[in-house]
Amino acid sequence: MYHSIESVYTGGCVAASKDEQRLFTTCNEDIFVLNMASGEKIAELKGDTEIVTAFAVKPDGAHLVAASRSMQIAIWDLVTFKTVRSFKAHEAPIIAMAIDASSTLVATGSADSTVKVWDIDRGYCTHNFKGHGGLVTAVKFHPSKDKLCLVTAGDDGMIRVWNLGTRKCEAVLESHVSVVRSIDFTSDDDGAHMVTAGRDSVVNIWNWKRRSLLRTIPVYETIEAAGILAPNTQTGLDASSDSSRVIYTGGEKGIIRLWDMDTGKELYEQKKELNAKHAFVDVQYLPLSQHLVGITNDQNLLFYQTTKRLERVRQIVGYNEEIIDMAYVGRDQAHLAVATNTEQLRVYNTNDLNCELAYGHSDIILCVSVHSKGSIVATGSKDNTALVWLVNMDAPPNQRVLCIATAVGHAKAVGAVCLAQDAGCPFMITGSEDRTVKMWDLSPLSGMFNSPERAAAIVGESGPVKLRTTYTFQAHEKDINSICVAPNDGIFATGSQDKSAKIWDVSSGKALGTLQGHRRGVWNVAFSPVDRVVATTSGDRTVKLWSLADFGCLKTFEGHTNSVLCVEFLAKGTQLMTTGSDGLIKLWNIKDAECVLTLDKHESKIWTLAKQHTEAHVATGGADSVIYIWKDTTQEHIDRLHMEEAKLLEQQQALDNFLSVKDYRNAINLALSLNQPHRLLTILQDVMMAAEHRHLMPVDGGLDDSAQSGQGAILGSLAVDQVIGSLAPDQLERLLGYVRNWNTNGKFARIAQATLYCILTQYTSETILSLPSAKDLISAVQPYSERHFTRLDGLLTDSFIIDYTLHAMDSVNPVGMEALTIGDDDDNSDCEA
Repeated sequence: MYHSIESVYTGGCVAASKDEQRLFTTCNEDIFVLNMASGEKIAELKGDTEIVTAFAVKPDGAHLVAASRSMQIAIWDLVTFKTVRSFKAHEAPIIAMAIDASSTLVATGSADSTVKVWDIDRGYCTHNFKGHGGLVTAVKFHPSKDKLCLVTAGDDGMIRVWNLGTRKCEAVLESHVSVVRSIDFTSDDDGAHMVTAGRDSVVNIWNWKRRSLLRTIPVYETIEAAGILAPNTQTGLDASSDSSRVIYTGGEKGIIRLWDMDTGKELYEQKKELNAKHAFVDVQYLPLSQHLVGITNDQNLLFYQTTKRLERVRQIVGYNEEIIDMAYVGRDQAHLAVATNTEQLRVYNTNDLNCELAYGHSDIILCVSVHSKGSIVATGSKDNTALVWLVNMDAPPNQRVLCIATAVGHAKAVGAVCLAQDAGCPFMITGSEDRTVKMWDLSPLSGMFNSPERAAAIVGESGPVKLRTTYTFQAHEKDINSICVAPNDGIFATGSQDKSAKIWDVSSGKALGTLQGHRRGVWNVAFSPVDRVVATTSGDRTVKLWSLADFGCLKTFEGHTNSVLCVEFLAKGTQLMTTGSDGLIKLWNIKDAECVLTLDKHESKIWTLAKQHTEAHVATGGADSVIYIWKDTTQEHIDRLHMEEAKLLEQQQALDNFLSVKDYRNAINLALSLNQPHRLLTILQDVMMAAEHRHLMPVDGGLDDSAQSGQGAILGSLAVDQVIGSLAPDQLERLLGYVRNWNTNGKFARIAQATLYCILTQYTSETILSLPSAKDLISAVQPYSERHFTRLDGLLTDSFIIDYTLHAMDSVNPVGMEALTIGDDDDNSDCEA
């Protein structure tokens, strides 16, 4: 696997480090640490199996304080990503949390109506404030260094000001009539003004010193987040707005609006995305990059540039939903167009995991098709329409994925779509749950395909082009699941729940043949890029390969344990890759219909499979909301095998050279490293036989040098004994494994016992027992050794009987012995004569 695109945010708190290098998101019971620039996950802070309800990051970036439904507070070190301490804080879950500017204190507001202040480094409670009549929904420290004050708000609409020095409530501010969600202070006048906003659809501006209400701004929407932009922020509006203090708000309408704090006038309203249904549950202000990050209720993070009239410049998709279909797009095939259980088309950058959201459909997108150029995308949806998009990832962020045409005409959801493969992309074919197939004329879009700038201008002026159909006909008796156009654009295939696939002529829409043989609905069809064959997948757990000459079944591939959902041809049409409801990815050789690879990374059914034109990467996605990108390592594997084979040949030659010159020291080390127990056994046998031969046939004048070197040696050579006694732990463990295997064969038992004795005399018991598999090796060697010693005892006993027999023969027949002796004396006398 190359890498994956997973969920990084499932709802809840989001925070950024003060230097804006890291982004912290809630993912169920865990907290993810993301790289702000790339969106990649840096670390995962594992929770206590309960959902995280609130967290805050120290301004100095040293620690993160998190609370969960278990009522526990955990303090995490952001260098080691480990828990420093944890303790129980409240009698009910913590809803709101804030840390003061000095990174010393953290305030927690709970559902038990209390507010507590904690010393983060020491881990004890410094203040416990009671007074709210319900949930505490917002807490904020006042920025003044002269007097420590804490402002809290609840679902009763009351705002309370607490003095940390006197431990008393200084004021109760009454103006809101519903839940207060946000509190913020001005930074250019030492917090002389306070802004509060809530679900009563108003923003209140307060004089901090007098604790009085200055102004109420009606916003006519439920507000979930509000704050004040940094002083003199260049908003890109008019000069007066740049010099004034600006308030931002976000809420149920799913748009960010800017307000003049001094006059209460609305300065700018962000343009709402087409058919967007999301609402903002929070808005984070990043002053260094001048971004407002809108956190949506569908778990997306939308980045808006405050200096460019709230232009959306970036997106991070927190939760993928179920992956229904996808395809590679772009000139370099570095992006994935993904359809999920949402109405937006998502275009992921597979290199840095950033995502573009394209709004256009009003219901869930069901299918995606991409032209061979990679810049033209078609989608079908439950809203009964198909859209044509132009993808240009080099364009400005809000123009990278542009809807240029709409196809309206189907009576039910469009579940299958396919673009022509010709360079000009002259047509598009769609299939629907209404059982009809429609061919759409794309010739009016030819000028847009070649000029993205012209396309943006035309769409901006008159909207997307409305496409017309060339023909419409009923193709199947049940829902159409898949459509695929042949590489030559001459024919196309459809697959349906009526258990059949059909081949049609593109120009006339006439049926050419029917592929029958599946026992359940056909989920997917695909043409071979080189041969006149088509592959189909079905709910009957099989994949079938059909001939386009006679429409007969050529091969059937069986191996999946559930419905086969998707198929693609790979390796120039010589292989098939399939995905199924069993969560498996299988690679098949077409020639012998054998499965050569099975991948089981997914945890649920795999709906879709996408490949690059070069087939360097393949992406899969399914019901587990994860996209896995797989890299083709076939060539790398072949190169690695060649290198290993060449290295093995070199080492084998070196081993033969060492043996030819009787360099047993290096030969033994090399045999161990090559894991060749038989060669090592041969070496030890040769050394011991040579030593025995030298001892049996000494040279005149005493022993030669080689014989002297073998005196006192266990294995016939002191050099060999020294090699055995200087092995590394892994080599020693490997040698003991060889000894265990040799010891099971009586023919090699002598070598095994001699080697074992050599090991035991040169290594301590602690060294041997410290080996990972020492106990298993010893327990395996012991019974066979006892058997060999029993056999030797029997041989020794038998040798005593032979000695007894010889002595008995001498005592019973001494005359015969004398006769033999006399005969010898006669022979000697004859020789002397």
